[in-house]
Amino acid sequence: MINASVRRVLIGAVGGCLAAYVVVVAALYFNQQSMIYPVPHMSASVPDGYQRVSLQTADGLTLAALFRSPSAGQRVVVFFHGNGDNWDGAALANRDIAAAGYGVLLCEYRGYSANPGTPGEAGFYADGRAAIAWLAGQAIGPDQIVLAGNSIGSGPAAQLAAEFHPAGLVLISGFTNLPDVVSAGLPWLPARWLVRDKFENREKIARLKIPILLLHGTEDQLVPAAQALMLKAANPAARLVLMPGFGHELSYQPAAQALERDWLDRL
Repeated sequence: MINASVRRVLIGAVGGCLAAYVVVVAALYFNQQSMIYPVPHMSASVPDGYQRVSLQTADGLTLAALFRSPSAGQRVVVFFHGNGDNWDGAALANRDIAAAGYGVLLCEYRGYSANPGTPGEAGFYADGRAAIAWLAGQAIGPDQIVLAGNSIGSGPAAQLAAEFHPAGLVLISGFTNLPDVVSAGLPWLPARWLVRDKFENREKIARLKIPILLLHGTEDQLVPAAQALMLKAANPAARLVLMPGFGHELSYQPAAQALERDWLDRL
């Protein structure tokens, strides 16, 4: 039988653990903006072959983006990079695509690369719509556009695909939704309650009737490959390629870009 003094120690220990847990969860909740959107501090250059363009969002922001014109008869890939990246990385992730003559619009989010505004789910969608509107002004419509998103960029890519029905959609290291990513990395957190931005990709691609390519590394430690399998299950017509030995850096790998280029060629 536990005596009163031991009972008090145990109750105090449990209470202390609960209090520490609440403090940690509260800290994560109130600081999630900077953790989910770690805006890189290094400056981004304009890669060769690209020109700087300005996109106007519906909420009044002027965002800088980069555009590379397509060769005659080629489509334009609208690319949304991962959350800690910028133009330099986005250009690297599309190096082989651009070399094949496809046009490339490297979208840049609000709050990134000296753009005004604060990153967030609704803002990312608005930024993507501004990119589609800019292309429309260049006489490039949805049937000439392929949307591509890497990591968190899969969120705006999936959303815009649901809105505009482009020629195709490519998700690289994409996830089912953002709370699932947090749960996979921190299973002790109440992620569905904690994470404000959801990016419900699985629900959106389930309704799409366009060609979809899913590329995912089997060694991805940030977004488990199991989430790619769930995306495929949500839309069985999508093509899923699991790439052994690759992690979350997949979009920069020549092997992944070769698969994407081949898929684009067959559209």
